[in-house]
Amino acid sequence: MSRYTGAVCRLCRTEGTKLFLKGDRCYTEKCAINKRNFKPGQHGQNRRAKVSEYGIRLREKQKLRRFYGINETQFRRFYAAASKMAGQTGHNFLQLLERRLDSVVYRFGIGVSRNQARQFVRHGHITVNGRKVDIPSFLVKAGDVIGVHEGSRDKVLIRENIEVAASRSIPEWLQFDPEKHEGRILALPNREQIEVPVKEQLVVEFYAR
Repeated sequence: MSRYTGAVCRLCRTEGTKLFLKGDRCYTEKCAINKRNFKPGQHGQNRRAKVSEYGIRLREKQKLRRFYGINETQFRRFYAAASKMAGQTGHNFLQLLERRLDSVVYRFGIGVSRNQARQFVRHGHITVNGRKVDIPSFLVKAGDVIGVHEGSRDKVLIRENIEVAASRSIPEWLQFDPEKHEGRILALPNREQIEVPVKEQLVVEFYAR
């Protein structure tokens, strides 16, 4: 599946919830959900069709996939890995998605959105334990230190992002030092520490059907 290049606010309106795809705009009154909380399109305000059980699970799956900005093939691969792990598949699935390097870079505030964080990783601006890693799907583990590459710390965009993010809280399983431009994975997140607007059990049921 090709990468979506359209207006990301349409995705939030389609799912009826904030997916935080537009960076700082999502935290303001300019957010599309605040202004037009109905499906996009000419008849968006009049769509009241009954949704089937399959449709409910499909929408929940699409919502989670779009939240993390992953294509279907990669999304299924993460689900397959989660299903083979001990414990609840839904919790394992969310934990694997949160452990992606691009997701952690976003949570630290180095990138204002997951899409921007993914670009920073791909362009070689991010290091893991002092070594440059340019694979967005790289899975971090407890104890890893993620930072901005020394040659990229003077980039205006990265510095501005970190300054703005300093006023926001980050998940308690992470620790970030804005002065050093680096953060640490204190522990792997549990379900209560992962803020996602989805019911992961419905996603599990969608793939297990």
